Amino acid sequence: MKTYLEINEIEQLEKAASNLRDKLLIMLLFHLGCRITEALSLKVDDIDFIQGTVSIVHLKRRVKISCADCGAQLGMSHSYCPRCGVKTKGVLNEQEHRRQRVLPVDSQTLEMLKEYVERGGPVVRDGKRVIFDIKRNRAWQIVKECAEKAGLPKLVNPETGKVHNISPHKLRDCFAIHAMQTDDSGDGLRLLQEHLGHQSFNTTAKYRKVSGKEHKEWFQRLWEKDKP
Repeated sequence: MKTYLEINEIEQLEKAASNLRDKLLIMLLFHLGCRITEALSLKVDDIDFIQGTVSIVHLKRRVKISCADCGAQLGMSHSYCPRCGVKTKGVLNEQEHRRQRVLPVDSQTLEMLKEYVERGGPVVRDGKRVIFDIKRNRAWQIVKECAEKAGLPKLVNPETGKVHNISPHKLRDCFAIHAMQTDDSGDGLRLLQEHLGHQSFNTTAKYRKVSGKEHKEWFQRLWEKDKP
């Protein structure tokens, strides 16, 4: 059973979409490699049609808590500062870090975005023009239905062995694996980490072994020297 989608299967997903909105959703998830929450939060103002870029707000928050008295970093469960002993209640400094990354967009996706906007696809929410007027659950349902319509098989998680329906995150995985197979150099890994918005390099590096192809090729090379 397969562990990830191939590019031709993504194309089948796009063809299975019954309308422009669903087709654009699938294209953005794969071509940008963004998270589903990032795609659903995308606004018209985030798109630069001249430069060919999309600004993505990294929605995962990182809150740093420190002692207001000595500045030592604290955990959420600390009642007293481990450095100076001051009771932490009411003397915490919280700093919330939100990152933004600007992603290049290929011409095909940019044209579809432009067509969608011109057709009046975006909706106004809280005074801002949001690209998609759907919730997370509906987005998952769209991808699942398109996969079933295209006749694509379910995928197995290589770490747990569990079988899952094709989900929005599998399109992000497909993008990452495609990028890794195209360029797995040090610079390629660094750029992929930046593009995906990973804090840890190890999170990005896991895509090198998803398919098992690299391991298999390495193992085969071990015995090439023994061949006549």
